[in-house]
Amino acid sequence: MTLASGLDAGTHAGAHPLARYRSEFPIFRDKTYLNTCSLGALGERTRRRVTEFLDVWQQRGASAWYDVWWTALADLRARYARLVNAPPAAVALAPSISVAISAVAEALDYARRPRVVITSLDFPTVAYQWLAKRPRGVEVVVVESPDQVSVPVEAIARAVDERTALVATSHVYFTSGAIQDIAAVAAAAHAKGALCLIDAYQSVGQLPVDATAAGVDFLTAGGLKWLLGGPGIVFLYVRPELARRLAPQIAGWFGHKDQFAFDSRVLERHDDARRFELGTPALAAVHAQHGGLDYIEEIGIPAIRAVSAALTEDLIARARERGFRPKVAARAAERSAIVMLPAPDPAGLVRQLAAADIVADARPGHVRLSPFFYNLQDDHVSALEQLAPQTGH
Repeated sequence: MTLASGLDAGTHAGAHPLARYRSEFPIFRDKTYLNTCSLGALGERTRRRVTEFLDVWQQRGASAWYDVWWTALADLRARYARLVNAPPAAVALAPSISVAISAVAEALDYARRPRVVITSLDFPTVAYQWLAKRPRGVEVVVVESPDQVSVPVEAIARAVDERTALVATSHVYFTSGAIQDIAAVAAAAHAKGALCLIDAYQSVGQLPVDATAAGVDFLTAGGLKWLLGGPGIVFLYVRPELARRLAPQIAGWFGHKDQFAFDSRVLERHDDARRFELGTPALAAVHAQHGGLDYIEEIGIPAIRAVSAALTEDLIARARERGFRPKVAARAAERSAIVMLPAPDPAGLVRQLAAADIVADARPGHVRLSPFFYNLQDDHVSALEQLAPQTGH
């Protein structure tokens, strides 16, 4: 049987050209893993990079800062920058999206522009940052989704006015996998003099992302999901001209231009995006991310997108054959590798999948599956076989 994706359902390890990497992810020895959109699988290269960090820490202690670890930070900024077609100086490191967005939020002037526009489909981190500022007069405007899948750019544009400081939304919506046109969102914001921040946690690593061409002002993503680096390390892209102009009102010693002067009387920020950095980065996470990027760079985003898109379309087609109605974008070009299957008691179904050694996730009203380049058709076929009897399909 061959579906529209062109993948041969009768093959196994040779189902697609990237299946050769599957053996480098030990979780597949015991589990069927379909949850990259929550946490990328641990690869052997990532484990080795962390082990190397621990070995250096053991052997050299703090002396490793001056060459090995300092270089690892600079290299990571440069590698992140290449992923989104940006200069290294436009990238800052942070431990989480929440911290990265906090630095942006504390760099904006809300006196004349107190409004921030978000959408109802964004991950709550985006909303919480500005909801917390309501006592300071910040007004949060939520643009609703008409179908709970995506948000029309036109609706976002209508919500932006001359009092809007920022439009903050997602590149890929975490509860539908729908891809947003971030260039159009940026244009809508800029038309009224507002800035644009994109949460790209669910896109960078699985989709091509060009922050420069899109014209966004800020873009953030990191290791936890599709970049295979685990928790504790993210990046913040800041449009270069903006990075030189904005001054975050939260600060740490890594944002200081001459941090080793240890001068507590003067705060002189970096001239580039590093002024948005705060404290000492978690070096184990930095090294883990280098390991994850070893896979991403070696394979290339276009090849990853081709394989994951084929697997996604195959999953959607098979789910529909069984009577499911996946909540996904209408067109394949607007779908990422996140598939939402409406189901009663999603948490219970995810526990049942786990009992069958299948790792998935639950979101309100849905079981969420997310194939990646290391997955095979057999993975989502097994998941559907487990889910179908429990959901009446």
